[in-house]
Amino acid sequence: MTGAVRVLRAAVLPLALIGLTALAGVVLGRVYAGGLLTWLVVGAAAGSVLVSVAARRLPSWLVAPVSVAAMAGWTLWSLRLAATRAELPGGLLEVTADAARNGIPRLLTAMIPVEPTPDTVLVPVVAAWLAGLTGAEVALRTGRVLLGYLPAAGLYAAALYVVGPNAEPALGSTLAFVAVAALGLAAPTRTASGGGDPTAELTPRVRAAVRLRLATSAAFGVAVVVGLVALLGPVVAEQVDGRPVDPRRYVEPPQVQTLDENPLIRISGWALHPEQKLLDVSTQRLDAPPADAPPEADPAADTARSVRIRLAVLSDYDGVTWRVGATYRNAGRILPAATAARDSTVQTVRQQISVAELSGRLLPAVATPREVSGARVAYDPASGTLIRPEGLTPGLRYSVTSAEERPDSNLLASANVPAGDEVARVLRVADGVPDPMRRLATQLAEENGAPFARASAIEQFLAEHYRVVADAPSGHAYPNLGFFLFGPRNGGGQEGTSEQFAAAFAVLGRLSGLPTRVVVGFRTSGQGPVLAGDAYAWPEVLFDGLGWVAFDPLPRPNDEPRPVEEDFRPTPEDPPPSEAPAPTAEPSASPEPAAVADAPPGPDGVSTPVLVAGGSSGLLLVVGALLLTLLAMRRSLTRSRLVRGDPGQRIAGAWREVTDALRLAGRPVGDDLAATEIAGHARRTLADARAGTTGDDTTADASIGGVAAVGESSPAVDELAALLNQVGFAPGAATPDQAARAAEVATAYVATLRSARPWWRRLLWSVHPTPLRRARRAPR
Repeated sequence: MTGAVRVLRAAVLPLALIGLTALAGVVLGRVYAGGLLTWLVVGAAAGSVLVSVAARRLPSWLVAPVSVAAMAGWTLWSLRLAATRAELPGGLLEVTADAARNGIPRLLTAMIPVEPTPDTVLVPVVAAWLAGLTGAEVALRTGRVLLGYLPAAGLYAAALYVVGPNAEPALGSTLAFVAVAALGLAAPTRTASGGGDPTAELTPRVRAAVRLRLATSAAFGVAVVVGLVALLGPVVAEQVDGRPVDPRRYVEPPQVQTLDENPLIRISGWALHPEQKLLDVSTQRLDAPPADAPPEADPAADTARSVRIRLAVLSDYDGVTWRVGATYRNAGRILPAATAARDSTVQTVRQQISVAELSGRLLPAVATPREVSGARVAYDPASGTLIRPEGLTPGLRYSVTSAEERPDSNLLASANVPAGDEVARVLRVADGVPDPMRRLATQLAEENGAPFARASAIEQFLAEHYRVVADAPSGHAYPNLGFFLFGPRNGGGQEGTSEQFAAAFAVLGRLSGLPTRVVVGFRTSGQGPVLAGDAYAWPEVLFDGLGWVAFDPLPRPNDEPRPVEEDFRPTPEDPPPSEAPAPTAEPSASPEPAAVADAPPGPDGVSTPVLVAGGSSGLLLVVGALLLTLLAMRRSLTRSRLVRGDPGQRIAGAWREVTDALRLAGRPVGDDLAATEIAGHARRTLADARAGTTGDDTTADASIGGVAAVGESSPAVDELAALLNQVGFAPGAATPDQAARAAEVATAYVATLRSARPWWRRLLWSVHPTPLRRARRAPR
């Protein structure tokens, strides 16, 4: 019995160390899917402490290598188990190397609940083993129990920090941690020096001094602990109701490439190579809709091609580019389930997809994915789209299970659309909308009051008046859409790809008060290869209770479009002539004869010369006021371009200053030239002006095509062109210093070009109204 009691007492402290370390796994496991992570951490805690107990009689320098070797075995087994359950491809060495490289960032960017995969379990398992090893060596070998608790306490605090605000407060686990720690402290400890009283062999006088010193030290320690509790207790108590900090905000989630941020521009390229094979797809519908299910409310549905595979959802539009604007988080196989629309039915669709020649990171899937296997993915819950952070590679094969929503078409006619801050993103209309486009949206909205009627009217207008052509140039900025909607049919207007149809629908819808977005994907039969010709874009409108409903503004095959002018005039009607005053009953007075120069003063006593002088002075004052007003407006325009707005807007404003200066100098440039070509034209214009050979507008085209020698150095317009290209291809990347440099270059160029003009042209330069008229027409 005595031996059993001795063994039981000796086991209390190791069990306490195991319990403290395992509780960190319990806390961290609250944000994991399933209990695998918790059991792996418990195994690491037990293994590390038991190895130290078993190797207690070995030299201390030998325990660490033995324990690390055991840790390696347990870690490899844990990674293989996690990889097998997650159905990840690749060998053990490949999986382990990937987890070692990306363990911490993927753990902090993973979507909650976190799936236990090799990269999300590696760090907790290794940390638990090292904490158990350190705590056991300190507490069991040296007898310093409190010091041995520090690794387990640090691991527990780290687990709480990683969980952050993503789970309920861990009150029960914390109380259990304190109770287990107290149990370990209450158990007697044995060190290498053996048991018994260490002061037994000392003389009574020395023994009394030692005991006094120990009692004094103990009392001092108790006083320090009580003081710290009294001092820090209120501070800690104030933090109980506070929201923990989420460490995920300090880690950048996976990002898409520039090509994937706006996949809408890829439509025209795919349309030119329709036979290019992008994917192989096999689709299976797991549950057929019930007999009493509402009919499909999808104006974009096609019986011959009934499956739409979604690639990207674009919700942000700044008047130039539609963008994804998504925040992707690393996710496991099981994705967070979104709440389906109230008045819609859900059908489960499973697809096997093999990547052929599709590039980028966006991962195609039927909306809305719920489970993905065969590929590591990141997920954006707001749009329901996927990316593969490593990028797509030929031969990649994965399966997706999606919940496809089908709204009730019977409710669409009376459905409303949401409003407010929650949908402000998909209602926002950027500045600079062309007036004809705004008038067209107003006309369609006035003729159709209900939201669905407005959307259907826009869909029908686009389908009846425009033509789909495969070789239409890409572009969906306001000028592109204006040319698509109102350009001359014999000059390339009123025709485009699905890019222009979807973008025009979305903009007209927002101008009509409809929350819209653009979706890029593929329209297929669901079986077999997916070709580049299957790629297209379609708009969607958000309805209350029905969710996002797709529309198809593309014209039907073999339908000849009607001229736009039959139903809409892109320019306002001429105002009617001024009406003549209605005749009165009394005849009008006959006109008085004109006064001669030497006529006597009139009835008011004012002579004709005084009237002429006063009129001339008034006219001069009006002209002077007009010139001062033009001067002030020109300076205000320059200041707003170079000083106001973000760096990208200021760089664009500096570029407009240069192009306006070229126009004022009689050497305008066309809108079809690239920035670098305009910069070369600007240098040649300045050289000609310095040489005294500045021509009129007829010489501008010849100057562009010819090779003119630049005699003197000119301001760095090439540098300004490079900054403009950076703003166009990498929005948001410009810095304030670059914007200041652009303003400096533009100011220097304009001043130099103006100084080379004749004196009377320099006077007219500052009050010329052309830049003001162009600023009103230019998109912002």
